[in-house]
Amino acid sequence: MTDKPPLKERLVAAAFAAGWAVVPRVPERLASAAFDWVADEAWRRRGPSVRRLESNLAQVRGSHPGDPAVRILARRGMRSYLRYFHEVFRLPALSGAEVVARMRVTGEERIHEAVAAGRGLVLALPHMGNWDHAGAWLVQRGHRFTTVAERLRPEALYHRYKEFRETLGMEVLPLTGGQGNTFGTLAQRLRAGGVVCLPADRDLTESGVEVDFFGERTRMAAGPALLSIHTGATLLPATMWYEGPYTGLTIHDEIVRPEDGTRAERAAAMTQALAGVFEKAVAEHPQDWHMMQRLWLRDLDR
Repeated sequence: MTDKPPLKERLVAAAFAAGWAVVPRVPERLASAAFDWVADEAWRRRGPSVRRLESNLAQVRGSHPGDPAVRILARRGMRSYLRYFHEVFRLPALSGAEVVARMRVTGEERIHEAVAAGRGLVLALPHMGNWDHAGAWLVQRGHRFTTVAERLRPEALYHRYKEFRETLGMEVLPLTGGQGNTFGTLAQRLRAGGVVCLPADRDLTESGVEVDFFGERTRMAAGPALLSIHTGATLLPATMWYEGPYTGLTIHDEIVRPEDGTRAERAAAMTQALAGVFEKAVAEHPQDWHMMQRLWLRDLDR
């Protein structure tokens, strides 16, 4: 007999289940206003997540968390974050045509060219905009893909999120606790000419690569670079943001594998190149960077 999850975790799981069941039935403008209200209330209360967002945005702006401009930016950030959840709850009810119509994409040809080359494709992305909508768009454009999901708590929420993404056409592997070797499975998909999409602006394994990011050191996921080196797959950064009623998506130029150096040195150089692309995108759309966790090493050390 297993122990029940804590009450707070069960309430979170129930809230997500209700969101997927109820939100698609509510008029979109009404639901959007409700999510904005929730975002504004959270911003006014200035809890730990909001304060962390302010600290991260201050680093992006080269300012400090007490800067009034950062405080205003954090409000926009909270609205962007809650918009993501509103859209996630509504996404399963959208037709394929609606998914595509709500995207504004630059660089799509880079995806088709990489897939046509047959070497496999790794798309590396930051936690910006609506990455689930971007994934659904990619499926609708003919490219099913494999991704990795963090083990959410409670376990029921992880499985519900996994099921949600699978209904959109994604193959979802667990970051930890799964059967078999996740890295090996991803490598198999790439060697078969498949597509892998991985969040890469935050290290969840404590074995990431140190990079410079907005003037401070942090660790970012090594997986995208290592998979490219290991399999020969093309590595493309992808960044997302909100553009009025649309989700913007840019597929950037390929991160080229260095010819010289050890495997670790080559992975470090590629990951730093990814960080440079992410830095530019976050600087252009800071309100759509949903980073509410400690990121820089100076904060992690505390």
